[in-house]
Amino acid sequence: MDRHNHYEAAFAAFLRERRVSFLAIDESRRSYEGQSTVKSMDFIVHGQSAQFVVDIKGRRFPGGTLEKPRRTWECWATQDDVQDAVQWASRFGNSYRALFVFMYHLVGEQVTLQHGETLWNWQDRRYLLRAIAVDEYARSMKVRSPKWRTVYLPTAAFHQLVRPLGYMLPEVCDEPERISAGYQLSISSQPY
Repeated sequence: MDRHNHYEAAFAAFLRERRVSFLAIDESRRSYEGQSTVKSMDFIVHGQSAQFVVDIKGRRFPGGTLEKPRRTWECWATQDDVQDAVQWASRFGNSYRALFVFMYHLVGEQVTLQHGETLWNWQDRRYLLRAIAVDEYARSMKVRSPKWRTVYLPTAAFHQLVRPLGYMLPEVCDEPERISAGYQLSISSQPY
């Protein structure tokens, strides 16, 4: 975990408040797997019914500039992120799954969300936490940039696969009064 990365620090605070058992990983050094290096995951999370190796993907919503906001739920990663997360989960055993947690820093005044979204207010920032199992991500990913070795999910695949973090870790689900505290939300009844 990079303590200077507000997304990762916010995720750690979120898990602490919800009393979810986790281990934050020191990312300052890469690990070795045989002759090659492997990117460290950000967290090992032990939920009540599942265990995960978690890679946090911090994104801002809307993206772009104030003059030209981009209302796209960015979901890109690197090919190494995908391969290394799957490799870590397999090293921990069958009870572990690799998970991308997309933490969207909500900077707009109004956001349309799905029912049951996982939200978090921390240090004057608002976050939306969504998760995708990395093996599912890998099956649907497309190359974004060959040069930078980045991948993404097409919009339809993203909406089909993404879930509120509470779907994967039910113990983090918000109470209804906490969800709407402090900002305007529009709840959509559309399924993912």
